[in-house]
Amino acid sequence: MGFIQAFKGALGGQFADQWKDFYTVPAGISATAGVFPSIKQATNAGRGSNVLASDNIITNGSKILVPDNMALITVQSGAITGFISEPGGYIYSTDSVASSSFFSGGGLVESIIKNSWERFKFGGIPGEQQLAFYVNLKEIPNNRFGTQSAIYWNDAYLNTQVGAVTRGAYTLKITDPITFVKNFVPAQFIVQNAQPFDFADMNNPASEQLFTEVVQSLSAAFSRYTNDPNKNNRIMEIQADSVGFAKSLSGVVEENYSWSTERGITIVTAALQAVEYDETSKALLADVQKADALMGARGNSFLQQSVARGIEAAGEGDAGALGIGMMGMGVGAAGSVMGGVQQPIIPQGTPVAAPAPTGAPVAEAVPAAAPEAAPAVDPYEKLTKLKGLLDQGIITQADFDKAKTDILGL
Repeated sequence: MGFIQAFKGALGGQFADQWKDFYTVPAGISATAGVFPSIKQATNAGRGSNVLASDNIITNGSKILVPDNMALITVQSGAITGFISEPGGYIYSTDSVASSSFFSGGGLVESIIKNSWERFKFGGIPGEQQLAFYVNLKEIPNNRFGTQSAIYWNDAYLNTQVGAVTRGAYTLKITDPITFVKNFVPAQFIVQNAQPFDFADMNNPASEQLFTEVVQSLSAAFSRYTNDPNKNNRIMEIQADSVGFAKSLSGVVEENYSWSTERGITIVTAALQAVEYDETSKALLADVQKADALMGARGNSFLQQSVARGIEAAGEGDAGALGIGMMGMGVGAAGSVMGGVQQPIIPQGTPVAAPAPTGAPVAEAVPAAAPEAAPAVDPYEKLTKLKGLLDQGIITQADFDKAKTDILGL
């Protein structure tokens, strides 16, 4: 008992004239449906119409069409009796020795499917009546996820733990139809006249379970992505990298819930529609981005010009500018700059005031006015000056890193 392949590919040619009625995919089936019953279609003057009274039971001589990106599974008393994933037309036969219960056509990762077939195939002799179901092998879109409160992960770019509320959607693919039907699809969807198993139906308890497992895996997936050196550790790239983030998410889901090995499904792409940082993470990100901007070529040019302006102002006699221009220099470095300022030359013969004679009365010293408090210096400006000193070799990279840490309070 089993199937005989009548033709490969789409229904056409002489078979279109010969096959007056056959089982096929229901019209208007949702793109998010994973498993659904076959339906009998009859022809009328060359025009097909679905027969609403069809009950997806095939018998000896029934003709079945298997379209591209679909698999057909036959079931008896909850046990899998047949499997077809090679597109074409088939006839169910209970008396032909040439009939077969398994057709894969070498595709759909045949070794995996064959292993699953050997694990779950019907052990006895199939009866004359079988229930026929189609399994969707296309990418199944619009599987949404989201968090109501912030999730937290360790971020290599920010070098600390950050938190955000996030939402998005992923596409999944049924990679092993036999394992999927046997291990994951609830029994209520594998009976006569069953409703389609639809991933988008949140009243479907199996779909709700997948949603929960994805949300529970988001924190670890964010951490895995942002700590991957091949991703440059930038969370800002994650929203444009749907495939890269999907690999991180799929890896975590597989480790925690064995989607691929135990359920026959996998995540293909995952798109983040929003990543909303909490207030603490927003402030930290802004500070780190400012500091990080100093490492680029544009930052180097800006820093060099800023330091040059400070030294130029010092040469014009502006003591305040001199102090800023020398900020962060060691004693030796400041001395070398000051050593370059030429002392005034006194012409020969110019009278010079003699020092006061010993014992002469000394004028009473007038108390100096208390110095005004120095204005607060912007941390970004401090880093600008220090980066200029680093580029000129006046301070070391270690000195700059330590000063940046102190100034930003990291």
